[in-house]
Amino acid sequence: MSNSNENGATTFYLVLAWGFVGIPLIWGVFKTLENAMKLFQ
Repeated sequence: MSNSNENGATTFYLVLAWGFVGIPLIWGVFKTLENAMKLFQ
């Protein structure tokens, strides 16, 4: 089985990977909604 050190490292890398994907994704969605709201004003 895996020890706790490997599990902690895996969790860290998983959070890091989601951060690299999620932060730009959220930023892009926010900017898209911001520009779309200009159309309805």
